[in-house]
Amino acid sequence: MAFSADSQDDEIISEINMTPLVDVMLVLLIIFMITMPVLTQSVLVELPQARAEPTTIQPDSIAISVLRDGTVQWNSEAVTAAQLQQKLIQVAELPQQLPLQLMADKAVEYRHVLNVMALAQQLGITQLGFVTEPIH
Repeated sequence: MAFSADSQDDEIISEINMTPLVDVMLVLLIIFMITMPVLTQSVLVELPQARAEPTTIQPDSIAISVLRDGTVQWNSEAVTAAQLQQKLIQVAELPQQLPLQLMADKAVEYRHVLNVMALAQQLGITQLGFVTEPIH
């Protein structure tokens, strides 16, 4: 007889089913992966000032200055946007790129600094540093 009173099929299963837990974790992972880029791009943040070691300009580096009015200087020599692009192309073509030290006036509009950074990135320059003054 297939059905008997002494059947061992009525035992309690004491192990946890992991499939729903894994499904929930994967859904949460996907949600965080989608929402994090949106949050980082849309949040307005007032950046704090930090104490840092004074940055020294290396003798074999190139100093690019962005002045308050948006003009750009290459090693203390004023350059136009076209001249800046030509000079950055020359740096990008070097077998070992010279490091660029970007110095921007604290009152300059951010778009002027961003234009220099974007141009350097488009041309494949990988060594770009910011020069700041320490807080006293």
